[in-house]
Order: sequence, then structure tokens, then C-alpha cells
Amino acid sequence: MYKLVNLVRVFFAGILILALTGCVSAPPVTPKAAQNLRLYVFNCGTIDVADISVFHPGIGKGEHKRLTDSCYLIVHPKGTLMWDTGLPDALINIPEGKTVYNLFTMHVTRTLASQLQEIGYAPDTINYLGISHMHSDHIGNVNLFPKATLLMQQEEYAAAFGPEPGKYGFSPENYPTLHANPVKQLTGDYDVFGDGTVIIKRTLGHTPGHQALFVKLPKTGNVLLSGDLVHFTENWEHKYVPGFNYDKAQSLKTMDEVAQFLKDNHAVLWIQHDLEQNQEIKHAPKYYE
Repeated sequence: MYKLVNLVRVFFAGILILALTGCVSAPPVTPKAAQNLRLYVFNCGTIDVADISVFHPGIGKGEHKRLTDSCYLIVHPKGTLMWDTGLPDALINIPEGKTVYNLFTMHVTRTLASQLQEIGYAPDTINYLGISHMHSDHIGNVNLFPKATLLMQQEEYAAAFGPEPGKYGFSPENYPTLHANPVKQLTGDYDVFGDGTVIIKRTLGHTPGHQALFVKLPKTGNVLLSGDLVHFTENWEHKYVPGFNYDKAQSLKTMDEVAQFLKDNHAVLWIQHDLEQNQEIKHAPKYYE
């Protein structure tokens, strides 16, 4: 199990994804003005897991599971926020997918750049870039957003740009442009647009500075985008913690706090990697408001 956990950390550092050099970019488009808050959901790839027990040690040894990789655009009258950027768009050039250690097989069938273009938002016009955490399957296309202000917990920023990023499963070669982005380092919850509708929630445990995103949609209701607080519904219901999490005790504490937060705010948890839940959620160009 120790060896397997280390392989997972190497995967999240994305060392083999680095062979997928280059990115798929979209031609310039004029962003649409927003009158009301909107949430767009994008398909940012899938990950086939050959042994799901890496996500809940001792359970499901050798069982296969497919995870989705979701990312989101929040359009607010005061600006735009990209939340996570999924697997690299360059994976679209490998139709059979990219397999790492006979454990993870990654596919991209639609680029994030093309999905943004379809709804009329050029990446270089996005105001804010919120990253739940710096594992490779959440930062695959950060280079598309060089002008966006990075919103990140200070612990995550320190780990990602400090002397030992690999210790946390991060690889700077996967985000070489990100250090040049304007940045606002956070030390807790953060109200992105100042009106309580889009709030970054500090949810430590999976990584040193993990965060989730709370969105108050007037028509749809309140939604919390999970990041990797949990990876699928079974782990949420049973409070299973992956062996590769940075801090198991903190992960459990955060899960309890989030459960109470959801109850207090009548909110629904959207688990970003849960394929089955994700299939019930509408995707761009449709949107929630």
C-alpha cells in the first residue's frame, strides 16, 4: 500500500503528463456581459482507475471505477471566475488515452478552450482563477489564463512554489506560467465579488491549502463545488479518506465542518470527480442561475 500511495502522489504531480507539451488555444472572442449570476459546468476529462482502493484503503481492492474531471466558470455582473482547469487539453491528441503505472488512464474528448469559446468567453478575458488545489488533474490548463488573478490559500501557494513541491504531489513543470499571474493569497474564506454569492471556502486536509467554492444561485439554490474534499459519493457518505491525503485528521475534521455548513446553508455538494452525480448535471452551453 505504501508503494501504491507513492505512485498516486507521483501521478498527481503529473510527471508523465509533462510529455504532453503544447496546449490547444481558442481564437479571441468578445465576452458576454452578465446581468445575473451564472454557473457553467465543463467536461474537463475522465480518469479510469484500475484499483479504486487507492481512494479508500482496504476497500474495493482491484475494482475499477471511472471518475470525471469537472471545471466551472462563474459569470457574475462584476466579473468572471474560472474554478479549476481539469486535465490538459493536449490529451485530446491521444484518443486511446494516457495510462500511468497501469493504474490511471486519462482521456480528454473536448478541450476546455473550445468549450469556453462556445459560450463566448476567451480565456485571457477571465478575471479570476480559483484552483481547489495544485494536483495535476486540476491545473491542466492554467496556462490558458495568464491575466487572471489567482485566488489561493497561502499554504497551498507556499507548497506549490516553495523548495519541496514534490513532497505535496505538485510539479512546477506543470504550471510554469502560473507564478507570473497576479495573485491574492488567502488565509480563510473569501468573498470573491463582495456580495456573498461566490465564496471560496477554506477546506484543508487533502492538500496543505485545499479550498472549495460556494455559489448561491438565485434560481437553482446553493451549491458547494467540492474540489477533492472527497472524490465520489461513497467516500462522502462513509467519510473515507484516501491514503495520499496530506492530513487525514484534518480531512475528517473538514468533512464534518462541511457537512454542517451544507445543512446550515441548505446547500448541495457537487463532487467534482463523481461521474454518476455529474451525469445528472447539465453542461455548457447550458448553465445554472
